[in-house]
Amino acid sequence: MSTAGEAACSYAALILYDDGIPITAEKIATIVKAANVSVESYWPSLFAKLFEKCNIEDLITNVGAAGAGAPVAAAAPVAAGGGGGAAAPPPAEEKKKEEPEEESDDDMGFSLFD
Repeated sequence: MSTAGEAACSYAALILYDDGIPITAEKIATIVKAANVSVESYWPSLFAKLFEKCNIEDLITNVGAAGAGAPVAAAAPVAAGGGGGAAAPPPAEEKKKEEPEEESDDDMGFSLFD
């Protein structure tokens, strides 16, 4: 049930934004009620507070853009014991297998535009 409430409030906020109307909890609740969707009473106020601090246009335009996470670096294994033991050298890079060349459409006697 909560996913329906979240979706209804999201759509209501988008409707208000698209019409240039300020997004408030009362207006979200009015749109959700007009759509005949029952939501928990706290959802409209949560979404209104969210959109006070967050720009909807930024959310819409960055939907597919994932945040750039820091690359994960593998830690070098630590030598056991308290002595001055050196860490093992990194393994040698494996030679890449040669991939067979892909055949082009010209080699088969036809092309995309023939």
